[in-house]
Amino acid sequence: MGTYLYAITAAGHPLRLSGISGVGEPAAQLRTVRTKDLCAVVSDAPPQLRAKRRDVAAHQDIQDRLLADGAALPMRFGLVGTDDAQVATVLEQDRDSYLQRLEEVDGCREYHLKVARDEDDLLREIMRESAEVRRLNDRTRENPGAYDDKVALGELISQEVEARHERARSDIVTRLAGAAVRTADVEPTKRHFLSVSFLVEREKAAAFSEAVHEEAGQRGDTYDFSLHGPLPPYSFV
Repeated sequence: MGTYLYAITAAGHPLRLSGISGVGEPAAQLRTVRTKDLCAVVSDAPPQLRAKRRDVAAHQDIQDRLLADGAALPMRFGLVGTDDAQVATVLEQDRDSYLQRLEEVDGCREYHLKVARDEDDLLREIMRESAEVRRLNDRTRENPGAYDDKVALGELISQEVEARHERARSDIVTRLAGAAVRTADVEPTKRHFLSVSFLVEREKAAAFSEAVHEEAGQRGDTYDFSLHGPLPPYSFV
């Protein structure tokens, strides 16, 4: 059957878990696997677990309850160990690492920021600022059969797009990092040139959100900022 993992806490965490249950149908009963310094909140792993809305919600409800009372390392949905004994062995083997990470995330939440830019606006900027792009563009318009010029133009525009995205990524993260404890890069989507998570202290959450709002306002309507949080600190576990 296996042991399903929800989170890891310090041994002294209050673990107020009465009234809530785990994933599966019927919902699994929660229990703990303990070592001297650590505790894992677990349940029996249901067979053929899928990311159904009810199960995902149950998984995060448990983590939210734990985080409300202290530091917890949230496990991603679907993590299953062989049995309780294996979980206890891992807790003991990686004790120092888990304790360090619990200290790092204590009192913090994760905020995930994605940023996209209007492609037409970016291309107009490149055309306006790059004389070489304008030159190649004029040559391809005058001579539609100029294959080498078309290839060179496409490569140059691609390089310009990436360079400008990279500058914007660096600028945005640098401006916002001061309001966060740590940052963690997340793989960008096809639409978003920036996807990054920030570990933010709870008492600084309002200031961080305001900093994101100000950054979005300064960049204007051609940029699309999307901020999600507070979340369990998945990216920092």
